[in-house]
Amino acid sequence: MKLIENAMNTLEYTIPAIVVFVTTAVLTWLYFRNDEKKRRQEIILNNQKQVTPIRLQAYERLALLLERISPENLVIRVKQQGMNSSMLQTELLKTIRSEFDHNLSQQVYISSEAWEKVVEAKEHTVKLINTCALEVNAQAPAMELSKMVLQSMMSEDVKSPHAAIEVLKKEMRIFF
Repeated sequence: MKLIENAMNTLEYTIPAIVVFVTTAVLTWLYFRNDEKKRRQEIILNNQKQVTPIRLQAYERLALLLERISPENLVIRVKQQGMNSSMLQTELLKTIRSEFDHNLSQQVYISSEAWEKVVEAKEHTVKLINTCALEVNAQAPAMELSKMVLQSMMSEDVKSPHAAIEVLKKEMRIFF
């Protein structure tokens, strides 16, 4: 009887102690888990504050790239007096490559689909220039290649650099 009474007295103190201990452990675990979530959210928020301007700048830079490599702007900017068609073709392609290479790193800030449109626009412009150059005598004045490029571009239904700019704008509106 005394043994049962001692066991009951022990349980009277042990069970509440265990309950208090388990409750404290659970509350402590919940507190630290919640605190960790808050810290992660703060880090994400701080990162977004830093990355958002960079991402916006990437969209701006890529839109500028596409404007700069659009045939109508490119031909006007690159063509110089005394150039022949072959020289103009070389300079146009060199300018496109340089502009594109200068902005390669921007792809990490936009979607893969948008980057693909930028690459397609560049390739389309290169193909347009090369196709037109095949139809013009290499020694002909640069004006002939310029006219051919502009006429070919005008006859297209979708102007690739401008279509890519629209994709960038649409994506930017979604994210921002």
